[in-house]
Amino acid sequence: QVQFVESGGGLVQPGGSQRLSCVTSGFTFSNYAMTWYRQAPGKEREIVATISATGGNGNVVYRDSVKGRFIMSRDDAKNTVYLQMNAMKPEDTAVYYCKAVMPKNDLRGNVWGQGTEVTVPS
Repeated sequence: QVQFVESGGGLVQPGGSQRLSCVTSGFTFSNYAMTWYRQAPGKEREIVATISATGGNGNVVYRDSVKGRFIMSRDDAKNTVYLQMNAMKPEDTAVYYCKAVMPKNDLRGNVWGQGTEVTVPS
């Protein structure tokens, strides 16, 4: 079945860097766009960045608040996506999740991993 295993979170000082990884399984990774989400305490989950499938040139779209600071990438040989976070701010504190972009009628699109928690103290 579809699985997403996020890792790499932790405590990061303001201005610091952290790299998140998400290992996937259960689907043909290279065929799907991938998205990093995050959910801050008391807030709704939001999209951080989306990378297209490799056939779509691997283009990445970022939310405005992370543009120029975060870099999303993918390694199709490892079925893994990454999120390099630089110049981190307290408002980046959240649980981060990755997910494949699947059609709405594909129930596999309802699967979430456990997430990885990132804390940037103020």
